[in-house]
Amino acid sequence: MSKTRVHRVLEQSGSIVFPGVYDTLSARIVQRVGFPLSFISGYSVAAAGIGEPDLGLLTQTEIVERARRVCGAVKIPIIVDADTGYGNPLNVIRTVEELISAGAAGCFLEDQVWPKKCGHMRGKRVIEREEYIHKIRAAVEAKAGRDFFIVARTDALAAVSLDEAIARVTEAREAGADASFVEAPESKEQMAEIGKRAPRPIVANMIEHGRTPVLPKEELVRLGFQLILYPLAGIFAAAKALEEVYQKLKRDQTTAGMENRLMAFKEFNDLIGVEEKYRTAERFGVK
Repeated sequence: MSKTRVHRVLEQSGSIVFPGVYDTLSARIVQRVGFPLSFISGYSVAAAGIGEPDLGLLTQTEIVERARRVCGAVKIPIIVDADTGYGNPLNVIRTVEELISAGAAGCFLEDQVWPKKCGHMRGKRVIEREEYIHKIRAAVEAKAGRDFFIVARTDALAAVSLDEAIARVTEAREAGADASFVEAPESKEQMAEIGKRAPRPIVANMIEHGRTPVLPKEELVRLGFQLILYPLAGIFAAAKALEEVYQKLKRDQTTAGMENRLMAFKEFNDLIGVEEKYRTAERFGVK
């Protein structure tokens, strides 16, 4: 299969802005808002799922299980953050097979030394280029022509150089990866170089207050990017909203006055499909 679900989304739009999710509820909201694509962020799942930072603490089984639940809850394609593949090429093969079984539409696969770190954190190191390309080749072989979009991510810009990062994604694409992702450029000049020199389609990773300038879609497209990801906007927004309502409740011992900041009971029930479940139950004689 040469064209995956993600390829088809790109064909329809040319370039796309899409958000990250961290659970089934956030994924349902992304789908309801109308995005045709989303991404399970390892940073967000580590924070929401185990209450830990993105420092290589999240395991393969935890991310696969989260992917299985999210992909089963929505109809839009979901790309999953697969970190380094959780080991050598044998681990990469198992990770890809497990993600395909979970219903994922693709994954990011990176070249950091394990335990990895969030791409916008300090202290990153990368494996040798040849070792990384072997892992990409293993991922491509594991997908075996199935509907699975592999994004080759490199953190070599910070760990080595921009030239090395470009060389890595170029070789990864030659090995069969479907998209390029040079993580954490720190200026528009570096972003422009990536847009000119990396094989397209290229990911732009927009993390608010991170290392990379957050730019409008039109400018990113002009610079050469097609997959414009906001991986953490959702969890940052949720954390801010939760803290504010809990602070209000602690301070005033009531949520009165914050009704416009809360989704109404009926609207939330519509989001999670309560009436649909009632109708299904009634078809089978449940009153």
